[in-house]
Amino acid sequence: MIVTTTNVIEGKTITQYKGIVFGESIIGANIFKDFLAGIRDIVGGRSGSYEGVMVEARENALREMEQRAAALGANGIIGVDLDYEVLGAQNGMMMVTCSGTAVVLS
Repeated sequence: MIVTTTNVIEGKTITQYKGIVFGESIIGANIFKDFLAGIRDIVGGRSGSYEGVMVEARENALREMEQRAAALGANGIIGVDLDYEVLGAQNGMMMVTCSGTAVVLS
């Protein structure tokens, strides 16, 4: 399945619009990751533990959106938008949502 943030796909024709599809993923950060991130804040550098959580949440949301598009008979998703939010007590949860238009391409 072709998934893109653009509204057209070079060399492809959109023959059918199937509707808007969504994907959501909420992942909690645990105390160990918070501790390591705190150390990184003090000594500098990137927080690999949080980056890993973000990658996992994004991939889960995109995979869910693709599955919903496939269930509609689509073979592409255009106009994809990704959003990130923090939730919960002390912002202990990360939410990634994505949306796009499921289409049939030829």
